[in-house]
Amino acid sequence: MSAELIGARRARMERVTSESSVFVELDLDGTGVSEISTSVPFYDHMLTALSKHSLIDLTVRATGDTHIDVHHTVEDTAITIGEVLRVALGNKAGIRRFGTAYAPLDEALSRSVVDVSGRPYLVHTGEPAGQEYHLIGGHFTGSMTRHVFEAITFHAQICAHIEVLSGRDPHHIVEAQFKSFARALREAVEFDERMGDKIPSTKGAL
Repeated sequence: MSAELIGARRARMERVTSESSVFVELDLDGTGVSEISTSVPFYDHMLTALSKHSLIDLTVRATGDTHIDVHHTVEDTAITIGEVLRVALGNKAGIRRFGTAYAPLDEALSRSVVDVSGRPYLVHTGEPAGQEYHLIGGHFTGSMTRHVFEAITFHAQICAHIEVLSGRDPHHIVEAQFKSFARALREAVEFDERMGDKIPSTKGAL
C-alpha cells in the first residue's frame, strides 16, 4: 500500500484496510479534471473544488464503513491523497515551493499559505465556535475539515497555515478553506522558470 509514480509528476495508490478501500490517482500538471466518488456527497464536493482550483487532475474512488461514521472513509481518503501528492512531487526540483491564496465565498473568507518543505506541519485557526459540531450535507461533520488537512499535510510532508478570516454559514466556511488551500497549493507546486532544475532550498534538498 505505497504510492507509485506512473509518469512525470503523476502518481497513484490503492489503500485497503478493514475500515475503507481507497484509490487515488493525480497529475500535478493537469487542468483540474476530477472524478470523485467517496460515498460522502459533501466531501465529493470539496475534493472536486480542490482539484478544480489547484489544476491538479484527481481521481478518487473510496468506500468504507460509513454506516458507522464517515470519519474513517474521509480521513483514509485524505491520507491517500497526501501520500500520492508526496510521490508525485518527486525531488521538487524547479518548483516555486511557496504559495499563498485568499478565497472568499459570500460572507466567508479563508487564507492559506503552503510550503512544500518536506516537513509536515499544520496551523489551522479561525473557525467560529461550534463549527466542529455542524453536520454539513447530512454526513460531513465540521470537525472533519481539520482532520482532512492534517492528513494531507502530514502524508504529503508539506507545511500549511489555513486561517478562516470570516464566515457564518458552515458550508461556506469549509468550502472557502478548500478553495484557498487549492489555490495556494497550485502556486507552490508550479514550476518557476527562473529556478531551472534547482531545488528551492539553501540545503539543496526538500
